[in-house]
Amino acid sequence: MHLLQRQRFNAAFTQEKYQALLETMNTEFGEPVSFRVAETPVFIPKALKEKLLQGVQDITEVLTQPDFRARSEAAIPEHLRVPGEDQHSTFLQLDFGICRDKDGGYTPQLIELQGFPSLYFYQHLLAKGYRKHFDIPEDFHHLFGGIDAQGYLELLRQIIVGNSKPENVVLLEVEPEKQNTRIDFWGTRKYLGIKVLCLSKVKREGRDLYYLDDNGRRVAIERIYNRIIFDELEKRADLPREWDLLSEVNAEWVGHPNWFFRISKHTLPFLKSDFVPETHFLSDLKTIPADLQNWVLKPLFSFSGQGVKVNVTPDDIAAVDDPSNFILQRKVEYIAGVETIIPNEPAKCEIRMMVLWDKTWDKPRLVNNLIRMSKGEMVGVRYNMGKEWVGSSVGFFEP
Repeated sequence: MHLLQRQRFNAAFTQEKYQALLETMNTEFGEPVSFRVAETPVFIPKALKEKLLQGVQDITEVLTQPDFRARSEAAIPEHLRVPGEDQHSTFLQLDFGICRDKDGGYTPQLIELQGFPSLYFYQHLLAKGYRKHFDIPEDFHHLFGGIDAQGYLELLRQIIVGNSKPENVVLLEVEPEKQNTRIDFWGTRKYLGIKVLCLSKVKREGRDLYYLDDNGRRVAIERIYNRIIFDELEKRADLPREWDLLSEVNAEWVGHPNWFFRISKHTLPFLKSDFVPETHFLSDLKTIPADLQNWVLKPLFSFSGQGVKVNVTPDDIAAVDDPSNFILQRKVEYIAGVETIIPNEPAKCEIRMMVLWDKTWDKPRLVNNLIRMSKGEMVGVRYNMGKEWVGSSVGFFEP
């Protein structure tokens, strides 16, 4: 997108450099990456950067309002409500599609948001990898707020480990070794020294949780860095467990599960910004929009784009059993704005602005970013099969 840097990168690109990047990514955390790594980072020009920062500010202003918890109560399914909720989310992800504005420039448009962790450690390695194997300008940054690599990792250590010993902190997942994002789990373990643990391995005695280490020693669990998606957990009745996650225990959540629901598609209708497409709860609409082809139908409770209808018809609307659990969002058109070395095949991109919010902070803090590049109809593996210069990437922002 930054024309000069894009031209320089493409001119200097070689397949050998890309293979060296893959070698770094596939060995640094002890296992190959399970998804595609893009051949290139994305260079973000200053004008687009300023719009992204304004979009983040517009959204976080809503999330930090005193009444936000009350407005988001309906987002939490009662049978999945977990006790011990924090006053605000510890993690926040804001996904912006990069589109064309009415004046012909680039503009970000919010597609999704979630009060849940993301690939904080994988993205750190990916940015280092691009810098190591390609000529990335020193003054272009992927971290925000003036922090450097060491300061970034220390922030994550402060938030996730806190005052506990690393062995008393667990990254909790369902069969983590089978998750597509597991590379980030191993990165978390490498940088912080915490235990990556399946829920089935959590032991309980009264209100105390613990696990058995490799020597069979009992290790108390004091803090839980939660990576479990409850939608997925509900499908795993076969998973043995001593703790249902819904009863109170003597352990502190780092990323409380309730915030996965509170900050989600349920939040979109509350947001008013130039960088948030018009969104309505389906149940609030008196009439179906006449230009239905310009809207997207999304279920509130789904993950990774499941159940989303891009080409909506009146029959799709009529087929919805519970309109209060669906939103209608004005469609945005991603611009294929990243020139690749493959002739006539520029890529689209979606930028995730990655935010932390420590319990001691008054407001959230933007720290990093994640980019997904696509040449298909939508961002996602199944839309990009067999394509190159797509997949996982990171943005380097003009100062």
